[in-house]
Amino acid sequence: MAKKLMDEVKRSFRLHHYSFRTEESYVKWIRRFINFNGMRHPRDMGAVEIQTFLSDLASRGHVSASTQNQALSALLFLYKKVLLIELPWMDEIVRAKRPVRVPVVLTKSEVALVLHAMNGKHWLMASLLYGSGLRVSECLNLRVQDVDFEYLQLTIRDGKGGKDRRTILPQALLPHIEQQLRSVRDICARDRREKLAGVSLPYAIDRKYENAAHDWKWQYLFPSKRYAYIRRNMGKRRHHMHASSLARAVKNAVVETGVAKRATCHTFRHSFATHLLENGYDIRTVQELLGHANVSTTMIYTHVLKRGGNAVRSPFDSI
Repeated sequence: MAKKLMDEVKRSFRLHHYSFRTEESYVKWIRRFINFNGMRHPRDMGAVEIQTFLSDLASRGHVSASTQNQALSALLFLYKKVLLIELPWMDEIVRAKRPVRVPVVLTKSEVALVLHAMNGKHWLMASLLYGSGLRVSECLNLRVQDVDFEYLQLTIRDGKGGKDRRTILPQALLPHIEQQLRSVRDICARDRREKLAGVSLPYAIDRKYENAAHDWKWQYLFPSKRYAYIRRNMGKRRHHMHASSLARAVKNAVVETGVAKRATCHTFRHSFATHLLENGYDIRTVQELLGHANVSTTMIYTHVLKRGGNAVRSPFDSI
């Protein structure tokens, strides 16, 4: 039962064009829900079982509100999209209230320190996270055709929410990106000489364009050293570098420099937005560069500016 159901779940994910990471997360929660209830089929369960499962996550698992809401979203997908069961009580389940957190932001000097402690491709990737305001996945998915030297911009394709956008490309990084492109060209040429399958491709590009896997414009800006099995291409392909290698490099650099903040790869994106606002750019411009659907999401960065969201000066500073 479980294997057949999971196959249906995965087919439904691909039908609705969900990202692979979302599919992975939702499948994990659906499996946990079924295991939690003694391998019973979801059709035989209802509100009581779902409420019990979510309560257990909070009380015994001590998961965060966002994690609990992700589990609920996975179960909503299972019932509505896979089992095609419209259950009125599902809409009545209250989502856990997420606490509002102020993002961790590095100062400009701290960004410089951390980047100085990095080198090679990891330095260039982290520099793009900060210099262009990219998410890690957006940086990893950059292809040659997404880099525009003349207009100094990057095209982010199929970003969060399936949206495309354009953001700035720091001029100081151009020589380093050109060097990286030379390295990519060598890898592409070697794959062609050795008659390897080539780069992994999205959607049906493989079927539409016979030689696209070796086409220069489709190559990743940061390709992996090794080939890996890519499900959508039904075989081994050269994918992009793994996010974990960049995460480790950033973590090591933060520790090495002694920066006393819980900084991660995503902190560079937070810092990008905050420093743009500090430099006087309007919030709508920052919203567009970040790809936020709502300006209220961008507004959170006004709370971490040097002198507060309203440029309030402490009375202590005047005594």
